[in-house]
Amino acid sequence: MQIGMVGLGRMGANMVRRLMRNGHQCVVFDHNPENVKQLTQEGATGTGSLEHFVKHLTRPRAAWVMVPAGTPTEHTVMAIARLMESGDVVIDGGNSYFKDDVRRAEALKELGIQYMDVGTSGGVWGLERGYCMMIGGSELSVKRLDPIFKTLAPGRGEIPRTPGREKMGGTAEEGYMYCGPAGAGHFVKMVHNGIEYGLMQAYAEGFDIFRHANTKELPEEFRYDLNLRDIAEVWRRGSVVGSWLLDLTAMALLENPTLSTYTGSVQDSGEGRWTVIAAVEEAVSADVLTTSLYTRFRSRQEHTFAEKVLSAMRHKFGGHVERPTGG
Repeated sequence: MQIGMVGLGRMGANMVRRLMRNGHQCVVFDHNPENVKQLTQEGATGTGSLEHFVKHLTRPRAAWVMVPAGTPTEHTVMAIARLMESGDVVIDGGNSYFKDDVRRAEALKELGIQYMDVGTSGGVWGLERGYCMMIGGSELSVKRLDPIFKTLAPGRGEIPRTPGREKMGGTAEEGYMYCGPAGAGHFVKMVHNGIEYGLMQAYAEGFDIFRHANTKELPEEFRYDLNLRDIAEVWRRGSVVGSWLLDLTAMALLENPTLSTYTGSVQDSGEGRWTVIAAVEEAVSADVLTTSLYTRFRSRQEHTFAEKVLSAMRHKFGGHVERPTGG
């Protein structure tokens, strides 16, 4: 199946590679010609402009946009839409605000163009592990592009089936699902990332407590010189707090036990804020998620070991390099 990809950064390029590995035809564009050149050498059809990009897509066209949320996504989606025709589809696979999806879907509908929002999780590891996808938009378009989603998704793998799940249909077990109309996919991904903030904060605070367990302020008989690398490793094996985030923490601690290469200044990319706003609008208590967001704000002024653990996890799963701000 043919698909176009605009944005060949950390995730977009590897998504193209995963698709091509499984026989799909990919037309690609990026503002950086070197990114286009690299994927062209690997088998993609490279293009030098959005006009050129759209012309190389076969109707009904499908263009996947994988650029930073906000203004870059807005400009790219609308520019592509103006070049397309009725029946084509534009997919936003970034981390857009779900309310922007609803607005854009209405704007594209007037042009006869379908709009889909696909919350995509997988980071820099997705090429091998696959991408978990939460999809919003036209259900008909989702069904048409199912071969693309099926290829990008992780599949069932070795994860045991949830008891009773064999009686149910759907694609959730494959690692992707249709969530509902425009905005639903990014709404689910937004809360996913809000939860991620809370999980990361819990690990970070726990390891910060371990690190200070040998402080001179404690009575000597209650001091412990703990091996953080081994604690992370033993928890990976049979513990109820085991997770991929813990796997990445174990990797980071093994590489650098003091995490001295991380600033501890932790950025937030939007989804955590939007999750808290949604909780306020729904009058839902979200104590942990809200506190974890505020901790990231604080980290830009004072840097604790906990913030360095957070920074390490962000770098490991998404390739995020923190920008030092403040002291």
